[in-house]
Amino acid sequence: MINILSRTKVFGGEHIRFSHESQVNNCTMTAAIFLPPQTHEFAAPLLVWLSGLTCNDENFMTKAGAFRVAAELGIAIVAPDTSPRGEHVPDDPEGAYDFGLGAGFYLNATQAPWDENYQMYDYIVSELPDVLGEHFPVDTDNMSISGHSMGGHGALTIALKNPSRFQSVSAFAPICAPMDCAWGEKAFANYLGDNEDEWAKYDTCALIEAGAPELPTLIDQGLADSFLEDQLLLDELETVCEDTGYNAIIRKHPGYDHSYFFISTFIDDHIRFHWDHLREA
Repeated sequence: MINILSRTKVFGGEHIRFSHESQVNNCTMTAAIFLPPQTHEFAAPLLVWLSGLTCNDENFMTKAGAFRVAAELGIAIVAPDTSPRGEHVPDDPEGAYDFGLGAGFYLNATQAPWDENYQMYDYIVSELPDVLGEHFPVDTDNMSISGHSMGGHGALTIALKNPSRFQSVSAFAPICAPMDCAWGEKAFANYLGDNEDEWAKYDTCALIEAGAPELPTLIDQGLADSFLEDQLLLDELETVCEDTGYNAIIRKHPGYDHSYFFISTFIDDHIRFHWDHLREA
């Protein structure tokens, strides 16, 4: 059962916001989906987009400018919220932006009180595709995944842990080594506890270093990004890829920052990148 919040025609397709009751997150979740015009004829391949800290389902859909190419190629795009929400859902006690509401980090929390609601990994991998497959004309057996910042971290780790589930993965300015940055250390310590072996299950560099299967991978990073040196740690990912022979396409762009101006500049490249692999499937 889903609740349609809005429907808007765009590029011959439709943008739909909806909510549903999530069993894994124990709350009402909101998401948005773009259905290209081709879904009148067949179930479309699906690109899952994961947004970053402080975002919800609306940021990508309103700012990225992704619909034109997605409509041309016939790709559906879903943008879920970035965390559970509701009056009963715990938040950062200090109200900080980098933990709690809007900062689910796409993992399964194991520590109280977060484990009652913060099961975003299971939500993205299993529950959301089931909901989409039941209610929308999309092919959840033919998916790719992408994201930005915290969502780039989520896209990369989820794809690396589920290589048979996704045809390809891409990221804009991802948090590459969350075990080594303040954002990740705070989130992992609270959600997962002190055992760093558990942290490594949600760290892109650690997963590749441990031998995760290679997927078609595209990463774009702006070199004027104020978070690059302290939080994103792209250099650590480059080193791990070089050491292990993991063949990721990593592109660096002088002058671009962390914003949706950056994402909107290169989103067409990412959608076409995923289309190359989705159509092969």
